[in-house]
Amino acid sequence: MKVTVVGAGAVGASCAEYIAIKDFASEVVLLDIKEGYAEGKAMDLMQTASLNGFDTKITGVTNDYSKTAGSDICVITSGIPRKPGMTREELIGINAGIVKTVATSLVEQSPNTILIVVSNPMDTMTYLAHKSINLPKNKIIGMGGALDSARFKYRLAEALKAPISDVDGMVIGGHSDTGMVPLTSHATRNSIKVSEFLSEDRLNQVKEDTKVGGATLTKLLGTSAWYAPGAAVSALVQAIACDQKKIFPCSTYLEGEYGLNDICIGVPVILGRNGIEEIVDIPLSNAEKEHMQSSAEGVRKTNGLLDL
Repeated sequence: MKVTVVGAGAVGASCAEYIAIKDFASEVVLLDIKEGYAEGKAMDLMQTASLNGFDTKITGVTNDYSKTAGSDICVITSGIPRKPGMTREELIGINAGIVKTVATSLVEQSPNTILIVVSNPMDTMTYLAHKSINLPKNKIIGMGGALDSARFKYRLAEALKAPISDVDGMVIGGHSDTGMVPLTSHATRNSIKVSEFLSEDRLNQVKEDTKVGGATLTKLLGTSAWYAPGAAVSALVQAIACDQKKIFPCSTYLEGEYGLNDICIGVPVILGRNGIEEIVDIPLSNAEKEHMQSSAEGVRKTNGLLDL
């Protein structure tokens, strides 16, 4: 199992680290345009192998896509990160060109790969990949929902004063501060609806804190977060590589599901060795349906800025 991660910055390096530590891949290729940068990150990570107990080989390369040939899964993290006060949508002008070039280069070397898009604005970058490269729709996946759901569960556990292993919840919709749809109607603590424990006001606060989860960290750190995004990517990669058939909310191309067409947006999917093996239809409350439609409108507006 060969995995390529493009972009050796904080998010990409965290992806490579978590994938290697889980020890299910034979090789992780870390690629960056900055001379020697990926090589240095790869060497540093490889020097943790004996300490962390993994045998995955991590290879760093500078802008040489031939070294990515035969990758089963490719992850695109490249692009400029958000700065304080910057929305994900403001990144589109720069990141669209980067993502299109990277995706095309990867598929030229690995025509049967499964592509995971992390670069922001993530739903629009996933849509761009669908329109730019020749891969079936089940093999192009946007990461955002897995990260947003992890942040939702963190906020739920905080509100419940419960261990996070007791909590389950999911965020669908667009990967943006206004587009996320945290599904409080489906959230549970050990199979009991969280509404049995939390007031409506507290649940609404959890939803709002979840939606600005990325912006909150950007303000604190001065740049985008990396530990949780890296962990979210590694979970998706492992689900595909190990054919786990796990359900994650991922940005995927819709053709009528959830009443939406010609758009990439976060919905629950089953991930296995073929990538997205099934889109899961779940009942939504009227408020969630309205929020989902509003989220889709926001994504379409951003998609309209693409030069397709």
